[in-house]
Amino acid sequence: MIDVKINGPTGTIILNRPQKCNAMDRATLDSMRQALFDLQQEKRIRGIVITGTGPHFSSGLDLVELNQTLDNQHALQQWYDDSERLKGVVEAILQLPKPVIAAVDGVAFAAGLAIVLACDLVVAGYEATFAVKSAPLGIVSGIVCPLLKFRVGAGLASRLAIGGDCLTATEAKSLGLVHHLVESHLIWVRAQTWVEQMSACPAETLQLSKRLLNEMLGEQLTTELSSAAAAAATSLTTEVASEGLRAFADKRPPKFPS
Repeated sequence: MIDVKINGPTGTIILNRPQKCNAMDRATLDSMRQALFDLQQEKRIRGIVITGTGPHFSSGLDLVELNQTLDNQHALQQWYDDSERLKGVVEAILQLPKPVIAAVDGVAFAAGLAIVLACDLVVAGYEATFAVKSAPLGIVSGIVCPLLKFRVGAGLASRLAIGGDCLTATEAKSLGLVHHLVESHLIWVRAQTWVEQMSACPAETLQLSKRLLNEMLGEQLTTELSSAAAAAATSLTTEVASEGLRAFADKRPPKFPS
């Protein structure tokens, strides 16, 4: 699911499902939230890095797990719980008093992109790509939309969520989504160096700065995330979402009703 490592002032949460492109299932999200809480309590930890094992950061939620819920009579409640689970991780990152850095290589899609957008800072490799990639499967990736609007604006949110575009690492940097671009083998090193640099600052100063940015500039974000979670769960009850999930599980193109 995940690994947690501590190196000096840096705590690293590593998504560790490389055989599934680090898709996040329920157990992974629960473990991430617990790891964030645990690292927050460690006084020696001055910053947290979130990264992935293998060539990719994360392809998003585990769609096979979502598909397995289709025939459950309590499916809507489960999908609502799933959306709340993802929202809980996002809010934990936003509210954490320590800076959180996303160290991204390969794909950061849908819920994976939401995790990146929740982080305060982003270091990426030149091969990183950022996209929503949910609409072709008949799914609404709700949580990512308000985060996109908060970080980079409504125009880019529309471009990714509706237009379906995929951003290269270079374009993502030019738009402010990525802050530093490095070679793949230097991604974590650059993030670690950034934490060490920030460690020279008083912890209280960084905490208040993050609070100012996330609470005052994004004062509507919490409400928007709640609405987005409900919308994402409801969207999974549609016929097109059911077909999209089944098609993904069967490794075939979806056949949506006309």
